[in-house]
Amino acid sequence: MQFEPVIGLEVHAQLKTKTKIFCGCSTQFGKSPNANTCPVCTGMPGMLPVLNKQAVSFAIKAALATHCKINQESRFDRKNYFYPDLPKGYQISQYAIPIAEHGYLEIETDKTGQKKIGITRIHMEEDAGKLIHDPARARSMVDLNRTGVPLIEIVSEPDIRTSKEAGVYLRKLHSILKYIDVCDGNMEQGNFRCDANISLRPRGQKEFGTRTELKNLNSFKNVEKAILYEIERQTYVLEEGKQVIQETRLWDPSKNKTTSMRGKEDAHDYRYFPDPDLVPLIVDDNWIQIVAREIPELPDEKRSRFIKEYKLVDYDAKILTSSIELADFFEKAAAPLKDKKQAANWIMTTLLGMLNAKGITITKSPVTATAFSKLLQLIEDGKINTSAAKTVFDEMVDTLKDPKIIIKEKGLEQVSDSSELEAMVTEIIDENPDEVAAYRDGKTKLFSFFMGQIMKKTRGKADPKIVTQLLKNKL
Repeated sequence: MQFEPVIGLEVHAQLKTKTKIFCGCSTQFGKSPNANTCPVCTGMPGMLPVLNKQAVSFAIKAALATHCKINQESRFDRKNYFYPDLPKGYQISQYAIPIAEHGYLEIETDKTGQKKIGITRIHMEEDAGKLIHDPARARSMVDLNRTGVPLIEIVSEPDIRTSKEAGVYLRKLHSILKYIDVCDGNMEQGNFRCDANISLRPRGQKEFGTRTELKNLNSFKNVEKAILYEIERQTYVLEEGKQVIQETRLWDPSKNKTTSMRGKEDAHDYRYFPDPDLVPLIVDDNWIQIVAREIPELPDEKRSRFIKEYKLVDYDAKILTSSIELADFFEKAAAPLKDKKQAANWIMTTLLGMLNAKGITITKSPVTATAFSKLLQLIEDGKINTSAAKTVFDEMVDTLKDPKIIIKEKGLEQVSDSSELEAMVTEIIDENPDEVAAYRDGKTKLFSFFMGQIMKKTRGKADPKIVTQLLKNKL
């Protein structure tokens, strides 16, 4: 029997506020354990939560950027469960009336082109703490620095059908949240993480199968691998005539498999009820309009502009707008240049190649956009050729020096004097009469031989355009 996967994703994104959602404690990462705590976030008796207005504005901005309807009245609820890193014994979240609902993201798929993935809801909540297990001692310790850090949970409709679609959706959502500057997207620190719900059903059947939940996936590749594994696992279970168990499972990247963690709870198991310490949250039209004016150009809009303004092909524009940092790097590097495509080509090949080799992102690039632009201007001005420029770029990566200094130190300035180059061309032609005769007899591929001889003679410094014209004239 052929089965169809049905996948829904729940993304937890930490909001970039300076303080926690219900108290004034810092959200700074990396502080010593329990340094960022107070009686409110540690759940001391009698302490009352006070809502962080900036967190609400960030949630509104995320909702607008994902085409959600914002509820003018929403409520906070208590989600009750016991865990050692949840000091109050409940989590303040939103259940019955979230801040936003009924949105969508459009993604591109290989099979169907554009596909709309629905967003069921966005709700606000506080994060829990972190347990630290010491294998050398029979004890676990708790760090409550993260307790009370503001989150939005973005819940998709079960519209995703493949692990690849899940990866595309997550990357786009990640990009949007970084573009609007409400989440730093740091997956290693858990600031953008995903729970995936997967079920299988016979193709053509409307009813969903029994789902399993994959918890706390914190990389795009792990999400794709874990979903793919879970689809294969559930397919095997069903083909054996057995039943899939509703449960929460964990992904083990070292073994490339999922393992059972616990039985999966339903909403009623959490005994939600309205938090009596927090009044309903009212968001009026004026607040929404203020936030809407703060939303910058989003990835799809920027991609369209790059194609129109810089005459880029769709693929290049898509890559260059995949992150706001890369898009900003390109525009800053291209600004002084007459040929904007040159900046795109160099970034797509040389710069991204270097970043991939070093395993770093554009924000960690040893070559700044300004320095990169200076190098490209030297090519455009005819000071160095492309071959020499690559040598200069490699030196810039290693030494952080200005390209002009490197050119001077290594004697790489391009030879553009026509009379000097003409003498060299004449000399090369006189030295290779057999190749000249063969070329004139129709073996035009020998042209690259003559070019190579000139470049060898000038140590790669000859202006290729001038040499090409001179050779054509002489030959």
